[in-house]
Amino acid sequence: PPISAGRAPVPPDGGWGWMVVFGAFVSIGFAYAFPKGLAIFFKEIQDFFGTSYSEVAWISSIMLATTYGAGPISSILVNRYGSRPVVMFGGLLCGIGMISASFCTSILQLYVCVGFVTGFGLALNLQPSVIIIGRYFLKRRPIANGLAMAGSPVMLCTLAPLNQFLFDNFGWRGSFLILGAILLNCCVAGALFRPIGAATVSVKPQVTEEGKDSLKGKITEDALEMSSPTSVPMENKTEGGEGKDCCEKINQYLDFSLFKHRGFLIYLIGNVLMFLGFFAPIVFLAPYAKHTGIDEYSAAFLLSVLAIVDMVARPTTGIIANSKWVRPRIQYFFSFSIAFNGTCHLLCPLASSYTGLVVYSAFYGLAFGMVCAMLFETLMDLVGASRFTSAVGLVTIAECCTILLGPPIGGTLIDTFGDYKYMFIKCGAVMVLAGTFLFIMNYYNYRMLAKEEKERKAKEEDPKSVRTENEGRNNWNKGTTEDRPELEPLREEQEGVKKEMNGT
Repeated sequence: PPISAGRAPVPPDGGWGWMVVFGAFVSIGFAYAFPKGLAIFFKEIQDFFGTSYSEVAWISSIMLATTYGAGPISSILVNRYGSRPVVMFGGLLCGIGMISASFCTSILQLYVCVGFVTGFGLALNLQPSVIIIGRYFLKRRPIANGLAMAGSPVMLCTLAPLNQFLFDNFGWRGSFLILGAILLNCCVAGALFRPIGAATVSVKPQVTEEGKDSLKGKITEDALEMSSPTSVPMENKTEGGEGKDCCEKINQYLDFSLFKHRGFLIYLIGNVLMFLGFFAPIVFLAPYAKHTGIDEYSAAFLLSVLAIVDMVARPTTGIIANSKWVRPRIQYFFSFSIAFNGTCHLLCPLASSYTGLVVYSAFYGLAFGMVCAMLFETLMDLVGASRFTSAVGLVTIAECCTILLGPPIGGTLIDTFGDYKYMFIKCGAVMVLAGTFLFIMNYYNYRMLAKEEKERKAKEEDPKSVRTENEGRNNWNKGTTEDRPELEPLREEQEGVKKEMNGT
């Protein structure tokens, strides 16, 4: 990806960045692990309110869909206010949502408090944590992303037995109250997200002091500002004045030109398909173990096994992805991880004993960690750091639909057939299809990029084409200048600057 990110300085690749990684470790851990850990309470909530399992599964689905669907809102807030206040406000919303859920008297109230309020708070934790890592790291970015994403298995490994302990001692209401207080630690994690490069934004070199060198610096800075997504509204503001419509205001913070980016569209379609079967197996793993006659603590231990393997897999995957053999073709590695994840689900129905489920949990944790470690790194590899904020928001809003439907469809299959194997087969088939699609389309994308790069180099090496292009550009500039008399004052001002430069 391109190194320049508008007016931002070069990422330090260390220093306070490791504290930022720790804060992202906590925020991302809660954002990913918390909806999965709530599955421990589903059976009791189902009996308490007298609902079906598919209705209870909507709690996690709404929470996950809100976490992803609120991605554009989170990206806009990050562009406007920065990562630190957004994460701290998100942690406050998470605590309010879970504390309110402990007083709910119907399943619909749980949908609102746990699903929407807590889910929106987790969205304000997830997006800024991923975005700020890209601003602090460049060369070590895959490793930093892998370490930050390792927060999910660590939190899941901790929350699974903790939730079971809280449920046995305080019931689901008391557990929700305590979990709400625990989620307030996201505010502490957000406080670590120190803004970077704030002092470099307002620096403007003076033309009259340094002569040609300062003029060159000013042109370079202006070019960077023009290439930055945040500079587009500044230009529109001078042309359109106060009459900007809603679309222009939204475009100030979200770069919709990404939908013309071939690699971004491939990533988007593959991920939307993948998430149809990504979260359902982990939501139904503990209930499936209880369905086969395994006790509650042993069923919760399966999530711990998954989390422990996941904990090791994420940073290891980050190190492998940062190697010189994998990083240039990291998209292939990501496609393989998705297909490997789906293969594990297809083989899960063969695990009839508890030992078989432990083996499945271990392989599932490995595949899950591989996918999560590269989920955002591959997106940043495609679009670059300068457009990553907008890309995350646009991707998550598209993914929220399949995330919302995944677990309820699995619950419907379980209620219809009375067996969990059809749910695992559905998820496995969908993920193998998504991995195959991404592999084929990324191969096509790499071929097209190589062809375009070859044509560009051939065009640069041909002096006749370069001269013809320059002449055409000069003729166009000359024609437009002659045809537009309103540019006469600007032309006179430019001539005055040139005279002043010659004088210095």
